[in-house]
Amino acid sequence: MSGVVFAGEAVGRAVPLVAGALGASGIAVAALPSRLAMRAELRKRWRTWAIAAPVFLGALFLGAGGAFALAAALGATAVGEYVRMAGLPRAEYAVLLVAAVVLPALAWLVPAAVDGRAVDLRVVALLLVVAALPALLAGDDERGFTRCVRTVFALLWIPLPLTGLVVLGDTAVAVGLAVALGDVGAWCGGTALGRRGVLARSLSPLSPSKTWAGVLGAAGATAVALGAVGAFTPVLWAAVLTGCVLGDLLESMVKREAGVKDAGSWLPGFGGLLDRIDSLLLALLLAMVVTA
Repeated sequence: MSGVVFAGEAVGRAVPLVAGALGASGIAVAALPSRLAMRAELRKRWRTWAIAAPVFLGALFLGAGGAFALAAALGATAVGEYVRMAGLPRAEYAVLLVAAVVLPALAWLVPAAVDGRAVDLRVVALLLVVAALPALLAGDDERGFTRCVRTVFALLWIPLPLTGLVVLGDTAVAVGLAVALGDVGAWCGGTALGRRGVLARSLSPLSPSKTWAGVLGAAGATAVALGAVGAFTPVLWAAVLTGCVLGDLLESMVKREAGVKDAGSWLPGFGGLLDRIDSLLLALLLAMVVTA
């Protein structure tokens, strides 16, 4: 693929599925017994989904401009949370904040720079230089390398994948929907099948609650979501499922080193924005690779 593809058709296919899922889950959550420990938490999550889903689909329905605005807003918020966790100085925060806006803008206005196939070598070189520049100019010989590496990681983890919202068009809608339902499928799979046996084994000590039962649930949910919007291919499904599974573990690794439970506390039911979009970031990045 090349350039930017209008996502209106995919949004039209996704709306009935999203509306049905929100309606059914809303009824189920409302019917939960008051003695259930997770009742309040699940209600908070449902309300967040009820707001986030229309915002996500509405932005992509508006085309490349809406996708840019969504990517820039998500990126700016997420890099703020990351900077706090990583303990980066203001100079690196400024670099990441600019990248969160500039990279999606390049994908929109100069699609040859980030065209969904690969990142232009000039962009890669620029990312490396701007990541190292603050520490180099400050002459930081104690934490300079750490600052540089953490900034490069952030550029590759947050602003770059979010350009996928702009360049992937219909596929971005499908990936976003599949990741959202994959998260629900993982929870259902882990709850129903992850109590004992092989499927109850943890994927990684980074997140002991993530089990192979959850992977199975996510696999089924992502396949259904992609199929429902006419975007299922084995390769794209594998990319989305990998993003769902490893994206969460990746953020868990960052949070554990930072010594925090959540990336933030402002998003009801989830914590911070990174806690909500960690899987989406990796899924978008891998989707750009496999749709080249």
